[in-house]
Amino acid sequence: MMRGMSVLRFVLLSDTHMHHGRLVVPAGDVLVHAGDSTSRGTPAQLRSVAAFIAAQPHRHKIVIAGNHDFGLEQSPTLGAELFGPAYLSDSGCEVGGVRVWGTPWQPWFYDWAFNLPRGPALAAKWALIPALTDVLITHGPPMGVLDKTSRDEHVGCQDLREAVAKVRPRLHVFGHIHEAYGVHRDDNTLFVNASNCTLGYEPDNPVIVVDVPTDRARPAEVVADP
Repeated sequence: MMRGMSVLRFVLLSDTHMHHGRLVVPAGDVLVHAGDSTSRGTPAQLRSVAAFIAAQPHRHKIVIAGNHDFGLEQSPTLGAELFGPAYLSDSGCEVGGVRVWGTPWQPWFYDWAFNLPRGPALAAKWALIPALTDVLITHGPPMGVLDKTSRDEHVGCQDLREAVAKVRPRLHVFGHIHEAYGVHRDDNTLFVNASNCTLGYEPDNPVIVVDVPTDRARPAEVVADP
């Protein structure tokens, strides 16, 4: 795809778990982190991540929390303090005409952060996603899409899958399930599990880059050689 003013290049990170300094981060217009930037979400760890994000040359940055990022759940104002308007939590922004929504929740997972029980509690969060969302960023995957664990179990959220089918974003970015890293297209939506860390918590999965046209009639496309 030829780039120009009508295309925004999204550089997608997730599940870096304090290994952000070991990543090769391609150039682009919008740097996204889909959660689990830390190992335990302490203030010191979050400050390190915020400094890394701020130092990147991308014109726009978008960050959400994940289940390891305890500090962002314990102090609801900390995300905005550290990341400024880049931080989304059941909120959205518009970047170059592309509408983005970010939300950190996932089905209950041990006693980690941003857990909600499956069913009405999670469905209520997904119901907040605006109908005209172009790029959806969640920490966890939808059911059946890049959500298979090493135990061969699908652990994504069915209510999220149904919300995505209704909203039909052109790009849905998430992580959480490290071993399900990759890309899948279904109808109008390009799904990206952007987990940079492997199942063994090594940051060996390359950063995925996607071009999103500002024309909503055109699909998001993976960049083969960013």
